[in-house]
Amino acid sequence: MKNNKALVEIVRIVVVVLIALAIGFVITAIVSEEPVAAYTAFLTGPLPRISFENGFTITNINRFGNWMEESTTLILLGLAVSLVFRARQFSLGAEGQMLLGALATAIIAVHAPLPAPWHLILALVAAGTVGFLWGLIPGLLKAYLAVDEIVSTLMLNVIALQLSDLLLFNWLRDPNAGFIATISFPESVVLPLLIPGTRVSLMIVIMLVAVAATWFLMERTPFGYAQKMLGANRKFAEYGGINTKRVIALSMAISGILAGLAGAHLSLGLLKRLTINLSSGLGFEGIVVALLARNNPWLVLVAGLFYGYLRTGAQIMERSSDVTREVVLIIQAIIILLITAEQLFPRAQRWWRERRGDGEMVIDRG
Repeated sequence: MKNNKALVEIVRIVVVVLIALAIGFVITAIVSEEPVAAYTAFLTGPLPRISFENGFTITNINRFGNWMEESTTLILLGLAVSLVFRARQFSLGAEGQMLLGALATAIIAVHAPLPAPWHLILALVAAGTVGFLWGLIPGLLKAYLAVDEIVSTLMLNVIALQLSDLLLFNWLRDPNAGFIATISFPESVVLPLLIPGTRVSLMIVIMLVAVAATWFLMERTPFGYAQKMLGANRKFAEYGGINTKRVIALSMAISGILAGLAGAHLSLGLLKRLTINLSSGLGFEGIVVALLARNNPWLVLVAGLFYGYLRTGAQIMERSSDVTREVVLIIQAIIILLITAEQLFPRAQRWWRERRGDGEMVIDRG
């Protein structure tokens, strides 16, 4: 029965993805003079090119790197959101936790010089700790004062953004830079590269460990069981002896660790400094990844790779064709909306069964 459900779900996702891609191509054909070339760039742009003509060579490795870089950040954010959603809470705080995680790494990088690898370790620990503490605030407010977590996390995002800008402007800013940013981080604190010619760094390994650790926490620990019970029925969980206030607070706090590490990836792995406007709503896209994965950590890995592929392909199509950014965003949104529409395929199944049953004779064998 479980296998049949999984098979139906896989079929549903494949069918919906194909429908969404077909709609995207129709939109591209309307606005582009070369829709096939534009859509080919969208669908295959992030993939590396392998050639055997003059020996084994790989080209476009930088585009593949862009895909992995995008996906790494999105997966960490998706894990952060999934942890909160699992406890039937709705946090929008990943954006602020990510910004403060990046800020913490900048402070350590610029003002706490240490030899490698301790410099990097301290920066990563600082990012996770700040994310934990910033996530704990709305968790405590919700658990003990019944403050709406959507409002509190949104307001804390604003505070995090302004605090980050304040410290960057007045304390961390490099006066010799032509833009608002810190100095370039020393090598002792920069994440080591794993794929030459890209910015794919050690964070991809940390991300994979985070996926496994989050799954273990959610599925193999008493805390994960308490989360599941809280998500199913809070009153029943309390009746069973679960400290639901503690679970709510810790769910938001632990999710902050993952969001803080996503910020560390942006500063220590991609930019190698802290800049103004570090993220334009990237933290909210972790919600999309979590919804696609239905809060399953292993599916967050798949959903993050898929969404990162869409984002990278969209950027390549925008750069290499006559399709504007606005159209690219519309196509991307349609694909995500159709995939997250859980009732689309079941309703189509019911419609088909009803249609087939219109002209059939129903025989009662009971």
